[in-house]
Amino acid sequence: MVQKVTVVGAGNVGATCVDELARMNVCKEIVLVDIKEGIPEGKALDMWQTSSLLQFDTRIIGAANDYTKTAGSDIVVITAGLPRKPGMSRDDLISINAKIVKDVTESIMKYNENPIIIVVSNPLDVMTYTAFLASGLKSDRVFGMAGVLDAARFRAFIAEELNTTPGSVETQLLGGHGDTMVPLPRFTTVAGIPVEQLIEKEKLDAMIERTKNGGGEIVKLMGTSAWYAPGLSAAVMVRAIATDSKAILPVCAALNGEYGMKDLYLGVPVVLGKNGVEKIIELDLNEEEMALLNESASHVRKVMKVLDDMNFFAAKYGGE
Repeated sequence: MVQKVTVVGAGNVGATCVDELARMNVCKEIVLVDIKEGIPEGKALDMWQTSSLLQFDTRIIGAANDYTKTAGSDIVVITAGLPRKPGMSRDDLISINAKIVKDVTESIMKYNENPIIIVVSNPLDVMTYTAFLASGLKSDRVFGMAGVLDAARFRAFIAEELNTTPGSVETQLLGGHGDTMVPLPRFTTVAGIPVEQLIEKEKLDAMIERTKNGGGEIVKLMGTSAWYAPGLSAAVMVRAIATDSKAILPVCAALNGEYGMKDLYLGVPVVLGKNGVEKIIELDLNEEEMALLNESASHVRKVMKVLDDMNFFAAKYGGE
């Protein structure tokens, strides 16, 4: 258990993260921060009033534009940013959300010396890079939530196809969060059985494409981004850190030689514990999988270059 977790952004994703995290009883206090007066205070109060019904002890506090209340946070989750709207790609959000994430990170660092920062804001890979540069922290303490969500979507689609429990499905994903992500059927099993023995290739390929466009599918249906699964995915990452569980989860982490890449934030399986990313796991990829990962990395680098060209920071991450 940790003392304090801060969640910045009291929108649907941030509020869901707080709600789920409180029920897990893995921290003593959660601070919900937002720029809109009354919103974080009201949502925090509403959620705190469920504590006796749900039997949790985690105290929930709302704070509008007051980062002093975040002081002493062990973990900070950043969900702040403009949500994706119909017709928008994640990359369309970069100019607005980069400034938001930079400002939020700098505000957090004024009152916290060495927190672990989990970024949820889109476009995910580049916003994680933004938070890393703005924080001045070591890269193993700044990472992004993407693969946990993407894997959950892939597992749900597989379970639906096989009419089985989603909990029996295990998988791993690599690459950027979005259309170039790399789901890995070869590393996907159902109750220990390779999924390729249970689902024909054509159907499996369709599920992979659906997973890649999982966020966009929900945006088309609702007119706004998803929040239940993203919010819970972030809470699951916080739980792994707070309990020092050493869970192996796919997250957006800094690569410094792994998979033959460096100076890049990209989705990979890692061991999460009390110190953040404690180990990056290098899967033995075949030629096709490595080519897909390189393609995804190339796309992320292009977006990172856009951020550097915007002069938010002196360019620290260049090409390989």
